[in-house]
Amino acid sequence: MGLLVSEYEIEVVFHLGAQTIVQIANRNPLATLESNVRGTWNILEACRRTPLVRAVLVASSDKAYGDHETLPYDESTPLQGRHPYDVSKTCADLISLAYFATYRLPVCVARCGNLYGPGDLNFNRLIPGTIRSVLQGLPVLIRSDGLSVRDYLYVRDAAIAYVDLAEQMISDGVAGEPFNFSNELQLSVLDIVNEIARVLEVDIEPTVLNEATGEIRHQYLSAAKAREWLGWKPRFSMESGLRETVEWYRDGSLPPL
Repeated sequence: MGLLVSEYEIEVVFHLGAQTIVQIANRNPLATLESNVRGTWNILEACRRTPLVRAVLVASSDKAYGDHETLPYDESTPLQGRHPYDVSKTCADLISLAYFATYRLPVCVARCGNLYGPGDLNFNRLIPGTIRSVLQGLPVLIRSDGLSVRDYLYVRDAAIAYVDLAEQMISDGVAGEPFNFSNELQLSVLDIVNEIARVLEVDIEPTVLNEATGEIRHQYLSAAKAREWLGWKPRFSMESGLRETVEWYRDGSLPPL
């Protein structure tokens, strides 16, 4: 990895790779920790050994905070993941910030809620799974009881946030900081299903399986620091993001369930 960064004289690194599925992490924690923790320190160490690197952005998650009673989470909220996926993100964030504190490697951590949008083929996720089921005329299945509350951020807003943050790391010297990115709209699983139904102009009566375990009940972020420090704000509402997302799945060739 270090040879690659050096050979191509890379100055800005976006660390986006990870195992991102909570259920897979619960079934196979070792592979998740290998990917999310070892993968992160391998990237950071390669960047540390390459003097040309000017900015390293580590894409993280609200799951790094773990479970807290006080909401919304801001960047001062302790990182205390308990389950395999959450722990992998907690560890990756702490390692990233350690590389800044110890080696002054120009690192920032970007924490988002649940990302959604075109191109997501992980159909065990709520939004793509619901859209595919509706488009294929199949029942909509909810693994949980439908009442868990989360942040949902459109993927184009996340991409814009990453680029804006990397640019400001270079131009304004912002480094060694975590930033939350959120539309600050808290929605339950059933709320999301209703939003999708509204965009698709259909009625959805989901089957609530209530089978999910090891997941945080309520989790959402404050983006006040990103607004104040970076001048960032989301450009897409939930409705506009879902409309673009639905059109992508509608126009593409969906694999059958």
